[in-house]
Amino acid sequence: MSLSKQKVYENVLDMIRHYIKEAELQPGDRLPSERELADQLQVGRSSVREALRAIELLGLIETKRGEGTYLRNYQSHRTMELLSTFILQGVTVKKDICFAKQVIEKEVTKQAFKHNRLAVLKAWEQAFSKKELPQIDYHRTFYSILFYYAENDLLKGMWNLLEEFSYTIKRQCYTSTFYQKIHQAFESNHCKEIERLYDLMNDELER
Repeated sequence: MSLSKQKVYENVLDMIRHYIKEAELQPGDRLPSERELADQLQVGRSSVREALRAIELLGLIETKRGEGTYLRNYQSHRTMELLSTFILQGVTVKKDICFAKQVIEKEVTKQAFKHNRLAVLKAWEQAFSKKELPQIDYHRTFYSILFYYAENDLLKGMWNLLEEFSYTIKRQCYTSTFYQKIHQAFESNHCKEIERLYDLMNDELER
């Protein structure tokens, strides 16, 4: 996302935050329409739609076809509340979202390695041997297999949320070399190498 698009995105979030606070909206109350937000911010409706989609993924709002966008009772869910607090307070979340996502990816890789290493290798072979996938699809398939064999639904649910939301601010994937080295660590039965690879990748992302 370019700097200008990021600024528009932040402006939309900030405007919604102020609107909710000043209007004292409660769960079930209606928010301004895409057109109203676009007019007030003087930006394109597509930019507004992208920001609203990100907020909806966090469970803050819901869109009802033909009716509008409404505030949800997100505070009843602790995970949603935690993530939503960042958004509604206008905090820059890109780095935090990407870091949290990587922490989960590291953990699920280790769990899948521990419980179903050989099954993961077989699934990767079946998924990637027939055709070359776009980077984003490769990333999602790579980790979907790990989540399946790690058998941790809680981490999977958190990752799905962060994965979808992260693509509204940054298309975070890893290098092809990284995936290959993780694959090699599985083949060589070298768990400590997984730790090392993720630590190195984290250092690169922080630069």
